[in-house]
Amino acid sequence: MANNDPTKIRFAPKGAVYLAPAVGATLPTAVGDGKTAPTGYKSLGYVSDAGVVITPTVTADPVNVWQSAVPVLFNVSAATFTVSATFAESNVNTTELFWGASWVAVTPEGGGTANTWRLDLSSTPELQEISLVVDWGQGDVLNRVVIPRSMIQDRGAITLVRNANQEYQLTIDALDSDGTLGYVLTNQDMTTAP
Repeated sequence: MANNDPTKIRFAPKGAVYLAPAVGATLPTAVGDGKTAPTGYKSLGYVSDAGVVITPTVTADPVNVWQSAVPVLFNVSAATFTVSATFAESNVNTTELFWGASWVAVTPEGGGTANTWRLDLSSTPELQEISLVVDWGQGDVLNRVVIPRSMIQDRGAITLVRNANQEYQLTIDALDSDGTLGYVLTNQDMTTAP
């Protein structure tokens, strides 16, 4: 147990999720300050106390040969990088991302009621391509995941009850971006082994 260091055990008591249109996004190259959205990105607000789940997955298929009862090699058949979260805040950014459409003001001239907003759900929706940033930290240690290109892979149901807030459950999958799915930034010193 030599060289174990309990000061390097990490929690994520603070964090945020940000999005920007994938096309034209200026990808962050610094870990940030843990409080401010990267330039050009917008906050998705509060996340439920279940937090954010980041899942990198590599699927490999075995290469079997006649001369061996066990695989002699594995070949990568798929790779995914997924971010899942349940957003607790009903703000414009979160609701537009969840519904896949934009809010527009209803006007009395158009036959509507003033101070009303409308979001039209298409019968043939177009999938939005977004850039996603997830920040988290503990104390002075800050971390950031940057996904240059991604799309919503799954949406959960919204439950309407009197004793719990509305929540927007989203699973977002990274798309290929010049041979990468994304990258991780940290200000923790990674030059020394435990």
